[in-house]
Amino acid sequence: MFYTYILKSKKNGSYYIWSCEDVNVRIKLHNSGLVKSTKRYISWSIVLKEEYKTLSEARKRELQIKSWKKRSSIEKLLKIL
Repeated sequence: MFYTYILKSKKNGSYYIWSCEDVNVRIKLHNSGLVKSTKRYISWSIVLKEEYKTLSEARKRELQIKSWKKRSSIEKLLKIL
């Protein structure tokens, strides 16, 4: 299975959206500072995880969420779920 996930920084409340095959491995990488784009805002927690059959579907969802651009759109999604 593949996943699209949203992380939230406990440091400044920013969101990070990505897709991958193993979310547990990725969150460990994020919180250990091994992901360049997220290491400034450690620590991270998962606020959304959606499951897909293919990486292509997960990436499509990732790009859809990223295209919203507004923080309020992401927070609206999180409230619905």
